[in-house]
Amino acid sequence: MTAPDLPRDKRVEIALTYIYGIGLSRSHEILDATGVNPDVRVRELTEADVSLLRDAVSNFRVEGEL
Repeated sequence: MTAPDLPRDKRVEIALTYIYGIGLSRSHEILDATGVNPDVRVRELTEADVSLLRDAVSNFRVEGEL
């Protein structure tokens, strides 16, 4: 997952649901685990935030793995 894969103008908690296999509850779980603010827009994420989210999402079966 990279930031450009997500809609840039959405809040990150909603944008994560655009990844096949992640719903709102899993999005909240990922954000709680990483400490990323769910109200931040995707375009405002730092590289460190993107890296944390990428690592957290990789722990789940998503997209082509499903």
